[in-house]
Amino acid sequence: MKFTVFDSKVARAALFAGVATAGLTAPTVVLAQDASADAVEDDSFDSNVIVVTASKRETTLQETPISVSVTSGEVLENAQIRDVLDLQTVTPSLRVSQLQTSSASTFIIRGFGNGDNNFGIEPSVGVFIDGVFRSRSAAALSDLPNVQRIEVLNGPQSTLFGKNASAGVISVVTREPQFEFGGAVEASYGNFNNVLIKGDVTGPLSETIAFSLDGSYNRRDGYATIVNLNEEQNNRNRWAARGQLLFEPTSDLKIRAIADYSRIDEVCCQVTTLVSGPVTGAINAVGGQLSTDRFSYDAFLNFVPTNEVDNYGGSLQLDYTAGALSFTSITAYRELKNFFLSDIDYTSASIATETREQEVKTFTQEFRVASDFDGPINFLLGGYYFDESISQDSAIQNGSQIRDVFELLAGGDPADVLSGAPSIFNGVEAGLGLGQETIFRTPLLSQETFSMDNTSYSVFGTVDFEPADGIVFTAGFNYTDDSKDFALSQLSPDPLGQVNLVDAFIVGATMGTVTTRDQFQALPQANQDALLAAALDPNVNPLIGLQGFQFQPPFLTIPNAVEDGKTNDDKFTYLLRASFRLTEEINAYASYATGFKASSVNLSRDSRPSSTDFVAGPGGSTFAAPSSPILDAGLAIPNLRSGSRFAGPENAKVYEIGVKGQWEGFGFNLALFDQTITGFQSLAFTGTGFALQNAGQQSVTGFEFDSTIQPTDGLTLTFAMTYLDPLFDDFPGSVLGDLTGVTPAGIPEIAISTSATYAHEFGASGNQLITRIDYSHEANTPINNGLPTFNAALGNTQIFSREVNLVNASMTFKMENGIEVGAFARNLLDNQFITTVFDGVAQAGTVSGYPSAPRTYGGLVRFKF
Repeated sequence: MKFTVFDSKVARAALFAGVATAGLTAPTVVLAQDASADAVEDDSFDSNVIVVTASKRETTLQETPISVSVTSGEVLENAQIRDVLDLQTVTPSLRVSQLQTSSASTFIIRGFGNGDNNFGIEPSVGVFIDGVFRSRSAAALSDLPNVQRIEVLNGPQSTLFGKNASAGVISVVTREPQFEFGGAVEASYGNFNNVLIKGDVTGPLSETIAFSLDGSYNRRDGYATIVNLNEEQNNRNRWAARGQLLFEPTSDLKIRAIADYSRIDEVCCQVTTLVSGPVTGAINAVGGQLSTDRFSYDAFLNFVPTNEVDNYGGSLQLDYTAGALSFTSITAYRELKNFFLSDIDYTSASIATETREQEVKTFTQEFRVASDFDGPINFLLGGYYFDESISQDSAIQNGSQIRDVFELLAGGDPADVLSGAPSIFNGVEAGLGLGQETIFRTPLLSQETFSMDNTSYSVFGTVDFEPADGIVFTAGFNYTDDSKDFALSQLSPDPLGQVNLVDAFIVGATMGTVTTRDQFQALPQANQDALLAAALDPNVNPLIGLQGFQFQPPFLTIPNAVEDGKTNDDKFTYLLRASFRLTEEINAYASYATGFKASSVNLSRDSRPSSTDFVAGPGGSTFAAPSSPILDAGLAIPNLRSGSRFAGPENAKVYEIGVKGQWEGFGFNLALFDQTITGFQSLAFTGTGFALQNAGQQSVTGFEFDSTIQPTDGLTLTFAMTYLDPLFDDFPGSVLGDLTGVTPAGIPEIAISTSATYAHEFGASGNQLITRIDYSHEANTPINNGLPTFNAALGNTQIFSREVNLVNASMTFKMENGIEVGAFARNLLDNQFITTVFDGVAQAGTVSGYPSAPRTYGGLVRFKF
């Protein structure tokens, strides 16, 4: 199937619309068929050419004055890149890490990104598909057929995006319907019984209406095994379907409607134990097992996890041209439903499970007007509206063996515990006046209900001034106003979690004469000090040693009389840039840009009042707590601690200079940058919830370089490299202590992507053999800066690291009649590494991690018509 691009005069070196195409925020920026006389056909997509159909002109990637990586549909096809998770193998500035479910992934550009395992966090890296913002990564992971290109923009993007992105943008553009009938169908089979079927068809319904339909089905057996259940894990089971209509009643008006639906129903994700803590012995004692061989892909669970994602929606885009002005409107509505049920202790013992059911509804409206004057000044002006609602119901269920495991860990006699005889917790229950057999016997450890409504609007635009041919000065702006209303409530049924063991000792030590904070505060200071000292001494207060089992204490509902459950942020950001065409082959630019991301909300069971609203006393005591708004309002509950409800805004700034060159057979792009985010929103997993807080400042300096060499006909070599030197300039209050002056972990200093592609023509037959091999490398780097539980006890002295070396290969024989036959392999050399580590859930001293995927390979048959 062929498509067309617009023929045009040589474009200005840096026009606002050229930048818009690099960001692809303007869905009018596509390779599209046009009925005009000056349209020319092109059978292949050149990744150096970016076509701007709204202004009827084209610019090359070398003329676009920002750091952007372009991956064409042909590369995606040949390299068997099927979703955004694989995109990082060809884009060194991008990292994508999958977390505990099929739907939870983190996108990171230049070392900046946020965990998507918490739906209250607005992403620092924005994902757009056909110009529509996907607010959560779960809505961007479907296998998209018929992708035209994917572009990754590095650094803050605000002046051309209605929705701010403080770290960068991933923009996916699919082909719009064609007025020439055509399509493709593909079937592939690989190891682990991987079956992939996808196809698309497009053509005219009338002289002014064209349609397209595409879909995919992707199924694979799991490459991991739940040994004790003889079930597979880390399988692939997903499908997607999409329909489009393109209406072009006149040469000046175009309307594109898209509707899509995708479904994921998988068993995920493989976890291995890197360090076995003290709890492991108790787990083994009750008959439980856990995986300790990092890359055996063996798991031990007491049930099969569930991961279900439904993602659907539609968009309507109108493009209208009136003389030198073009108008674009994009209206979109989307829904995302995410459900998972996980065995969060990752052992075959029945200790704890977690369920989470989430729903996200999003409406967006964008409107832009752009000029294409012959004079020295051109502009783009836009408005954007965003309305989203999030609801979440989650819970941790107690397993049937959780009490026995914790009894053993508390020092209980194994014979008594395993026989069901009274043991330590029975004595605790008697001493605290609790019912017998109630601690860790409730069905639920916690149950939460969260909701958040987010509305924002922005006005944005750019102005280009071209005083002389080849010299362009650009100024851009974005003003955003963002409001969030959130509500969180929780039940903590376990009776031990609702007793403060310091205050309980004081009540007992005073023979019941002190039962309230007022009575304790009325005592002479010397008496208060003596009671507290005794209550905190494990030799005097035997209960204090049980605090480790109170990891899920009661929760203070918000909104309340002190906390209103609201955030409101507004910010003016801007861009200043100068670009120069030094010669016909070389372009250069220098820019300064600012970015912004609004406050994010901690939608987790670790949501806690800020220290300005509440400060607990020693040992979490309420009796000894200092005066605070929550305490004075009578809202304090036992074991309440301070933490964070939300993190304030991120503010980004970046200085960047770049040089881009293009000669016959050789091209390169080089960008040097100094990027800083003040108030970076840091998210840390704490075992059962998340700590969300602002880092004072995180920065990174470095460079990005990519090049393409064509030494001879048919052979194309690429080399791309990113160098990053990140630093926590100011982060004194992290959950790991003071990280000021420390290098942020998980950010490789050097990342490389390189490839070789050779297309061999078989004479004049029209047949072609395309062979491709690519290699991606990440230098050895610490995975993180420590763990809140494990490393805290070791002074952050034991850190885990990874090095990545992935080789992918493919070979495709393309025949003139449209039939293609190929073979492919990803991770050809079976490189193994740990992607992420985390504290073992309810297992102090245990460290768990996610192993990388093994080698996959297969063959395919494709037919294009």
